[in-house]
Amino acid sequence: MTGHVLILHPNGGAQRDALTLVATVAAMGAGTLRFEYRLAGNLANVAIPGRAPARRAERLWERTCFEAFVAPTAAAGYCELNFSPSTEWAAYEFDGYRLGMRPLEPGAPPTVAVVEAGNELRVTASMELPALARAPWPWRVGLTAVVEDRAGERSYFALAHPRAKPDFHDAAGFAISLDGSAR
Repeated sequence: MTGHVLILHPNGGAQRDALTLVATVAAMGAGTLRFEYRLAGNLANVAIPGRAPARRAERLWERTCFEAFVAPTAAAGYCELNFSPSTEWAAYEFDGYRLGMRPLEPGAPPTVAVVEAGNELRVTASMELPALARAPWPWRVGLTAVVEDRAGERSYFALAHPRAKPDFHDAAGFAISLDGSAR
């Protein structure tokens, strides 16, 4: 898996110079994706949610959270996946740009593993997406993150930022093409 450096939105945030974020995605089987996010630097000022039971939760993007947006190339619909350092997770389906949001039912609850060591936070998640399993390849993927500091200010990281305001739902930010050959 090749690591992709996520860039801070140009409007900045408190984390501008203190952190680097590298993320990867790989197809692991029919409709199963594996993600890894490595946040490195001075984590002392990062608000990292405490561990909680692994479960579906809402509004994870309001705190430090790692996200992925996945869309079949030939479709307007897409999925949003959220993975918190708490091990909580969320998954949604959309019919089009911010349209028809509804919970996405994974084939099984995702596995979310968290390792915090020194100046690195690593979150790894695998998720089975039956809704995509039959979708034609390639799939477009956007890797993103919200990083909150202890004062409550959020910084927004992504592969690309096509708008003046952070908007992870903009398909122009789905900059990775997965061809499914690793399945």
